[in-house]
Amino acid sequence: MVTKINRKAERERRHARVRRKISGTAEYPRLCVYRSNSNIYAQIIDDVAGNTLVSASTLDKEVKTKYSNKEAAKEVGTLIAKRAIEKNIKSVVYDRGGYIYHGVVKELAEAAREAGLDF
Repeated sequence: MVTKINRKAERERRHARVRRKISGTAEYPRLCVYRSNSNIYAQIIDDVAGNTLVSASTLDKEVKTKYSNKEAAKEVGTLIAKRAIEKNIKSVVYDRGGYIYHGVVKELAEAAREAGLDF
């Protein structure tokens, strides 16, 4: 019998595999991306201290597009980069969260790079 693939569990398995290799430090914190059907979230995390340093999402007031699409991803990417540079964070490690580097995940990364983050 053919069983249905649990896509969330598969993404979490891929994310765990990526997280074995990637860890955020004080010098190079981790830029973590999560996307849902309705919103996009990004956080810059110091894994050694266990602190979220900067966060941005489509729920913020500065973001005009309130959907989970490429335009919203660009706005969230520029917003997180702007907030990171204000806190003197210039270099990060990109954590795509188990998602394919395509679509909104790619747009967020490219917008953050254009706004001044190095990764």
